[in-house]
Amino acid sequence: MKINEVEALVGITRKNIRFYEAEGLLSPRRNSQNGYRDYGETEVEVLRRIKLLRKLGLPLEEIRQMQHGAYTVGDGMRRHLVSLERERQNLEAAIRFCGTLTDRRERLEELDAQSLLDRMAQMEQEGTTFMNKQKQDTRRRRFVAPIVVAIVMSVLMAGLIWLFLWAFEVDPAGAPPLPVLALFVAIPAAVVVGVVIALVQRVREIERGEEDDARNY
Repeated sequence: MKINEVEALVGITRKNIRFYEAEGLLSPRRNSQNGYRDYGETEVEVLRRIKLLRKLGLPLEEIRQMQHGAYTVGDGMRRHLVSLERERQNLEAAIRFCGTLTDRRERLEELDAQSLLDRMAQMEQEGTTFMNKQKQDTRRRRFVAPIVVAIVMSVLMAGLIWLFLWAFEVDPAGAPPLPVLALFVAIPAAVVVGVVIALVQRVREIERGEEDDARNY
């Protein structure tokens, strides 16, 4: 089957499937006639297992070891539970730390950040790991570029359409034949539609976050 059929069956994006192939977690055979990848039920099941484990938060290396038979499912889960327990302890420590700040009355510009950072540094020396929100902030910024590009392209194409129609209205005699004018209008209109479709697909990919999550490991 083709990759778009696999996308529909498993619910994993094309880019993510390619990423797992590049990581060696998936190896579809090649069609001898055209050289295209040919996915079968085996590859679909592999992707479903990968999707399951990724949703549980397992790193790619752990999945790779399980695929190679170095770990059983139980071994992998026990190892992952250790990581989850560590994350839980870190989250509880962050909750307690935030709780100590709920009664603070000062404004942000009055906050003595250094003393709090010193406390956090001491906690980190004792084993606590605080969250790094930069990754999430980076993902939010990824929405900006495709949206800006889509708006700019749509405005340019709309301006081009308006220019064609304005020229036809000002000088109908000197304007190209109506079928040609319709073609001139249809081309930028098609570009706008294509840009909007591409934007929607890109936003969905970012929202799903599977590809970004995969690259974090």
